[in-house]
Amino acid sequence: MFKGTRFLSLYALSVVATAYASIGPVGTLPIANAQIAPDGFSRPVVLAGSAFPGPAILGKKGDRFQLNVVNKLTDGSMAKSTSIHWHGIFQRGTNYVDGAASVTQCPIATQESFLYDFNVPDQAGTYWYHSHLSTQYCDGLRGAFVIYDPQDPHRKLYDIDNESTIITLADWYHAPAHTLLGPGQLPPESVATLINGKGRYAGGPSVPFSVVNVVWGKRYRFRLIAMSCDPAFTFSIDGHSLTIIEADGENTVPLKVDSLDIYAGQRYSFILNANQPIGNYWIRANPNRGNQGFAGGINSAILRYFLALPIQPRTTSKLVNPLKEVNLHPLSSPAAPGVPMVGAADVNLNIVTSVDFTTFKYQMNGVPFTPPSVPVLLQILSGAQSAQDLLPKGSVYELPPNKVIEISLPGTGVELGGP
Repeated sequence: MFKGTRFLSLYALSVVATAYASIGPVGTLPIANAQIAPDGFSRPVVLAGSAFPGPAILGKKGDRFQLNVVNKLTDGSMAKSTSIHWHGIFQRGTNYVDGAASVTQCPIATQESFLYDFNVPDQAGTYWYHSHLSTQYCDGLRGAFVIYDPQDPHRKLYDIDNESTIITLADWYHAPAHTLLGPGQLPPESVATLINGKGRYAGGPSVPFSVVNVVWGKRYRFRLIAMSCDPAFTFSIDGHSLTIIEADGENTVPLKVDSLDIYAGQRYSFILNANQPIGNYWIRANPNRGNQGFAGGINSAILRYFLALPIQPRTTSKLVNPLKEVNLHPLSSPAAPGVPMVGAADVNLNIVTSVDFTTFKYQMNGVPFTPPSVPVLLQILSGAQSAQDLLPKGSVYELPPNKVIEISLPGTGVELGGP
């Protein structure tokens, strides 16, 4: 009995050791060029921490994060400046480290560094980070950002929650992103779906699948992150239900489903009970654009039980209980301010998104975003201009302090990759 327990413990440690390297809440994040072939096709990329996805950044609720981003980019075929956005972090009082190039900061020049120093006093959950310079993150600069809650209200529902239970979904392309978005072109369709940094493309080589290891009888909190530039994914694991307990950093009332649609930038935590017969099961992430289906192992990874043979699954998928977002409810009231009526806020801002099919640029209220020569935040802090004169014209909305603001984004446009 003792030997078996010890062997099981060593197995669990080996699983953790093969997951992402991690940093945080204090650390250095080098950004550099490399050549990688996650789907068997070699191409130049931009990486954080020499890996795709980049190293997971981990901390706990209440931590102060001090992340020194060092720009070592040298490849002139892609942008050599960069910036990092911490997706989902509120940045109250520290908007200058939000990472949006030309909005809150100047891009970090090559061979320079920038210290992102911010506190996370009241957030916990699943987040991610990515380049916020044009389309640079589509070339590889993206990674997981997890903030653990020592007082997690769902803690009794699962046994394991660590780096090995992070699952990332990413669209992948075989050329630098800026070459795929020329004038008069729609966003390209991705060539492959990468699950935890590995995947196959139609007609490509049979590269190894990502493998997510589990032990029978354990309950796992998986943190699913859509690091997508464009497509959404329908995610499922053959033979297993997914009990959702968190969406985009907000704890939810547990909801059992067998599949979920996850869009670019979204995150879900779900509990998986490893209670099925020991074996191998397909993990599926079917995109809504690009190469769909699972022929030849595309859009797939493997869930493997301890003691299962290292072979491909033979499981099939039968989905009957997909996530319907109207059934997902916060665990505690988010206490939205103001009167609970549409249009009753102090300021009601309606933003209509569209595409100009002559220039193929996204627009908000008829205006495309044009990066200004001086970041918007620096224009504000300079005091030299009024809000009405800030650049880019039509992209800056002045809001009064200490008021309730209602922002509506009607989902009526045909634009791909829009909100």
